[in-house]
Amino acid sequence: MNAHVARSVPHRRFARLSDPRLLREDAYIGGRWVAGAARFAVTDPADGEALAHVASLGAEAADRAVEAAAAAFPIWADLPPEARSAALLRWHDAILAAREDLAAIMVLEQGKPLAEARGEIDYAASFVRFYAGEAQRVCVEGVASHLPDAEMRLTRRPVGVAGLVTPWNFPSAMLTRKATAALAAGCTAVAHPSSHTPLSALALAVLAERAGLPEGVFNVVTGEADAIVGRLCADARVRAMSFTGSTEVGRLIAARSAPTMKRLVMELGGHAPLIAFADAGVERAAAMAVAAKFATSGQDCLAANRIYVERPAYAAFADAFVRRTQALKVAAGFAEGAEIGPLMHERAVAKCAAHVADALARGARLLCGGSGHAAGPLFFQPTVLADVPPDAAIMREETFGPVAALAPFDTEAEALARANDTEYGLVAYLSTADAARAARMSARLDYGMVAVNRVKITGAPVPFGGTKQSGLGREGSRHGLEAFTDIQYVCLDRG
Repeated sequence: MNAHVARSVPHRRFARLSDPRLLREDAYIGGRWVAGAARFAVTDPADGEALAHVASLGAEAADRAVEAAAAAFPIWADLPPEARSAALLRWHDAILAAREDLAAIMVLEQGKPLAEARGEIDYAASFVRFYAGEAQRVCVEGVASHLPDAEMRLTRRPVGVAGLVTPWNFPSAMLTRKATAALAAGCTAVAHPSSHTPLSALALAVLAERAGLPEGVFNVVTGEADAIVGRLCADARVRAMSFTGSTEVGRLIAARSAPTMKRLVMELGGHAPLIAFADAGVERAAAMAVAAKFATSGQDCLAANRIYVERPAYAAFADAFVRRTQALKVAAGFAEGAEIGPLMHERAVAKCAAHVADALARGARLLCGGSGHAAGPLFFQPTVLADVPPDAAIMREETFGPVAALAPFDTEAEALARANDTEYGLVAYLSTADAARAARMSARLDYGMVAVNRVKITGAPVPFGGTKQSGLGREGSRHGLEAFTDIQYVCLDRG
């Protein structure tokens, strides 16, 4: 990250914004826009051109943001739930009103096709609306007393300041999913967005400010991840940390948070299997698998990384899958009908190429794609590998790119064993027409979420999260409030 560049004049590509005030290059701390002494470039992954130069802040700014959030906490927490709910609803309405501009900003800094970006803005807004409702349902519970002349009650109380660390692949939705759960519970928040995609987070901060969120309630600190996140982990006033990203980084955050005994919500790596049985129908199963593999150009923790197909249907499935894969349109995000955009950085392209080379060296067959794309240096051809052996890197590691690995299986037990043979446990996909098998397999798949005969399963009411090394806790749903609240038990003597 280049932290020594000057503030930029708004790039000509932002001329498409109907509200150019949504483009901000300063951090948002305590209700003020903070520039700092240094800046880093945000580039368009479609061609590498610098779009903006964002404030590069560090530990001192993180301290200031925590100070502001800590000062705002008692005021925000003491508001009637209806007042917090009303503020979130105003934020929701502002997000939907700015949908096209927010989607355009996301296309420019993240690279995803415009249709996907619009969908993400809707997804992001849905969390704000959902938690606006949940803010009014953080209730006091009664407990039947086992003691004579005693009355018992349980109250969920906000824990305090929440640190939020968000990824580049869903720069808007992951922020609102975390922030609105925390705010609904009565917490205040300090967010650190990925330096690849800070503009989406800053635009949401503009809208939060317009919606009337009080100073210090929602803060966005841009800059050096290690310094900022490290300070959030170390500060005892930060009582919860919510992170979406790699398992490796999640372990570091957990270790750094241990001395202050923070609540942790971790949505970490995925290595999703898709199991297709012959009874599902080749075309239906192939369509499901393509959708599960190539959304967000494969840069999705829910992407199907390992595709296991029952042997009687294997050849026909591979043909159908390749046909559909080759029909995907690879182009920059604003191109009409674009379905596969650029990858985020050179490391992602290199990993795709390495996984292809490794699989081929171990005996896999290349059915289509396999290398970079003429659209630009960060584009990779949608790729299909067949007969991929279990020891290939792509069968052991998350690819995070548009490379699909196919392998046959013969028995249900074999498919289950191979699907569960991983340290990850976020989501698994199952394609079958046999209802009993679907129930049996779902119960035995060691994953936090199972999608049966469909791909889209997420949403604001859903407890999103995984098992094993794929994370801790859940985001979304009423369970998403749990990490941001403590239960206080009060026993009242009635004697």
